Amino acid sequence: MPAYPSSDAHLICDALVPLAPGSGASAVTSRLLELFTSGSIAPGTRLPPERRLAEVLAVSRSAVREALATLDTLGVVETRPGAGTFLRSQRSAVLPESIRWSMLVGERDLEELVELRSALEIHAAWLAAERAPAATAARLSPHLDRAAANLDDLGVFIDADREFHRELARATGNTTLQDLLDITHGLLRSLAGGTPEARRLAGIALDEHRAVLTAIASGDPEAASAAMRSHMRTAAQLLRAEAAA
Repeated sequence: MPAYPSSDAHLICDALVPLAPGSGASAVTSRLLELFTSGSIAPGTRLPPERRLAEVLAVSRSAVREALATLDTLGVVETRPGAGTFLRSQRSAVLPESIRWSMLVGERDLEELVELRSALEIHAAWLAAERAPAATAARLSPHLDRAAANLDDLGVFIDADREFHRELARATGNTTLQDLLDITHGLLRSLAGGTPEARRLAGIALDEHRAVLTAIASGDPEAASAAMRSHMRTAAQLLRAEAAA
């Protein structure tokens, strides 16, 4: 027997209506989050396929895919290989905070998230360099190597970039800081994409990651935080460009 109420999957489609023309992943994320937190869909329900959700919402499959990835990061849904995507049966630990900050609605919210992420990442770099420089550098290097090998494959490059920052956050040993970064990364994730600006800045971001890694490996918190501050300026430029695209 399936571990989900399969007959309820149609309720998701029944509750959705087409979004405005040109809507992207952020709008899809917001609409699905609103539905899944309304209490009308039973926990454990398997979601309709990406193709069906895209048809109902009148958006691209890539927009649905990115939205589901964001909701997975936030702990709202979970993807089970070979089985599908399911509404989690347990309440997400990060969801209350993500709702409070809202889901990237408007320029002001984007700027607040960019500022928050910058402050957290800069402090994380300082702590990583101060607390475990050699071990942290060893764990960061493979992600940097993967990014360098995939400058022409933006999807893989972005994934390696995310893992670099996740590993750096773990190196701080501060679980609250990790949780806050997970929230901001999840909320900003739907903006990561393949615009010309993203491709142009990939090489710059790679060099900035190298500078962060070098400073951490040297056990120099001031240099690590300065290098991360420089990288956050590039990241903010990219996010604003993606939001405007």
